Amino acid sequence: MLKEERFQIILDQLGHEQKVYLGHLSTLLNVSEDTVRRDIKELADQGLLKSVRGGAVPHSPGPHHFRDRMTYDNEQKLIIAKKALQFLKNGQVVIFDGGTSALLIAQMLPKDLELTVITNSFPIASILEEHEHVEVLFAGGRLLKNSFVTIGNDAMQFFKKFRADICLLGICSIHADLGVTGPDFEESEVKRTIIESSKEVIALATTEKLGTAEAYYVCPTDRLATIITDQPDDNEEFKIYKDMGIRMV
Repeated sequence: MLKEERFQIILDQLGHEQKVYLGHLSTLLNVSEDTVRRDIKELADQGLLKSVRGGAVPHSPGPHHFRDRMTYDNEQKLIIAKKALQFLKNGQVVIFDGGTSALLIAQMLPKDLELTVITNSFPIASILEEHEHVEVLFAGGRLLKNSFVTIGNDAMQFFKKFRADICLLGICSIHADLGVTGPDFEESEVKRTIIESSKEVIALATTEKLGTAEAYYVCPTDRLATIITDQPDDNEEFKIYKDMGIRMV
């Protein structure tokens, strides 16, 4: 079997199963585990999957630059944003993490809703500047240009001053075993601080981000109280997260 054929079988298996194991692939492809390990490394180097101990999981399929994400899966993100509004009540202190789903929520906030919003997202701060009843507290720091958020120690120390009622967490990848992960180390550090500063964490994730992983760890999956997706909450694929005590909306 040619290497390219093995690559296609590995990617097909990953697409169906959401995780592949060295031993199973070794048997399926009739090659050694060392050969499979080299194949997975090469596919990982091409950005086609995420290598993990004993196998591989998918990468999040969406683009990473904020401008590209603005028009990616927009209908699905609108569904998520509308669902998220039900969690917001007058008088809450809410952390808006950077991300296009959170930006849509900011754009859709009712004009009479009274909130204190803490954010490190320039686009979200700009949108909420026009909202009469929302007080905005902005985290300074170094600008991460591909996400339009502030990062670094200044941003982290700022978030540590609060105990927010809710955090609306933008998600790149969630995996039941590997947790919440992201593609940028410093942004993942800020997200970790945001989570520690929040009583309740609500993840905003299109369904295609479930079962995927990136390089940098944010938090365990069961730290999330709720995952809001673009699919009905009775989706059979959500069972693994519901079994962990996470509300799927």
